[in-house]
Amino acid sequence: MNAKEHAVDIVTKLRHAGYQAYLVGGCVRDLLLGRDPADFDVATDAMPTQVMKIFPETYAVGAQFGVVLIPQRGEDGLHNSDDHRVEVATFRSDIGYSDGRHPDQVRFTKDPQEDVRRRDFTINGLLLDPISNQVLDFVRGREDLQARIIRTIGDPYHRFAEDKLRMLRAVRFAARFDYAIEPATFHAIQMLASQIHQVSRERIRDELTKILIEGHARGGFLLLDETGLLHELLPEIEVMKGVAQPPQFHPEGDVFVHTLLLLEHLPHPCSPTLAWGALLHDVGKPPTFRVAPDRIRFDEHVEVGVKMAQEICHRLRFSNEDTNQILALVDNHMRFADVRQMKDSTFKRFVRMPHFDEHLALHRIDCLASHGDLSLYEFTKDKRAAMPQSVMRPAPLLTGDDLIAAGYEPGPRFKHILSAVEDAQLEGRLITKEQALALVAQEFPRL
Repeated sequence: MNAKEHAVDIVTKLRHAGYQAYLVGGCVRDLLLGRDPADFDVATDAMPTQVMKIFPETYAVGAQFGVVLIPQRGEDGLHNSDDHRVEVATFRSDIGYSDGRHPDQVRFTKDPQEDVRRRDFTINGLLLDPISNQVLDFVRGREDLQARIIRTIGDPYHRFAEDKLRMLRAVRFAARFDYAIEPATFHAIQMLASQIHQVSRERIRDELTKILIEGHARGGFLLLDETGLLHELLPEIEVMKGVAQPPQFHPEGDVFVHTLLLLEHLPHPCSPTLAWGALLHDVGKPPTFRVAPDRIRFDEHVEVGVKMAQEICHRLRFSNEDTNQILALVDNHMRFADVRQMKDSTFKRFVRMPHFDEHLALHRIDCLASHGDLSLYEFTKDKRAAMPQSVMRPAPLLTGDDLIAAGYEPGPRFKHILSAVEDAQLEGRLITKEQALALVAQEFPRL
């Protein structure tokens, strides 16, 4: 049973029990657009306790808001993390949003139209009877799908006051589907953009990440700029506008234009860390811009950019693991200019960095968004591919125990000695343990 069949089965069982039940929201929108929904939601007039009685293994994740999850059984009859889970929500109306996210009070209802009118956008306010295939449209959502428009249900100021994140979601949906944001909705976002800070940083991060990785990042960030949300959330990107670059290396234009073109070349699907690394790779250019006698320069823009990217990652509550990879992408994106001149040991250490495929991908799209010369990308890719793992990561010739046996006192010096031995090994100058010990004796006399 696939996800859709599981959702239809839930609707059918609720109907047989005497309740109203429909597919609702994004899954209906995607089905009408001929897309495969990522997940399925069901709306019903059954109360949460009634839903849980029909489906005993339901997870009550938000019963106070009328929301429960129904997992799908695997073929073995058990539930696991890979099972499709359908969110089932009781028809309701929401009263008051003091925190700008959660309703102060929920009133359950038997009227599906009342439930739809609390939702965010018309294209997400459609109900589908999967048995008769009839669409219930109380908000002219099908018209907006046809017209390719993102429009709030009801007054946009009221909808955005309920949940400020909806402003970012409007941008994301407009970018994902290449739709226009309806003028009144757009104007409301511009007027309310400064209130986006009421939303948790984690939710903002996740929404921005979706804009970056869903395949239409350039359009999404243009909309973020036009609505004023970019100014509020990522002023470090906004100030890239008008920062000129040397035309011999960047014929495409200023740093903002270059960054948007780079986002346009992001692969799809794309990892979040690669997407953020691409967005932030030149974040250090605006504060380091200067016009030298020979050309425009950005002295130490990589070092400055790493510090700025670290602050952004901290601000948006990225995990340590993701932060480290994003900073590594920013820190190393200029090193490809030197790959032809690198010693073998340096090259091997470079290409065996964690997630090096992301570094390579970033270099490729950086080139495509500027001069278009992929020769260093091809050189790196081909040379790396020609190296077996035994050459790139050979077994160590010496260990700390070997140094102790040779009469060296343990201490911080060991790291330097072993690194020098590995460099010589990676360059092909050492093959045996005896040669390694001879090198150590010659270059690192015992103290």
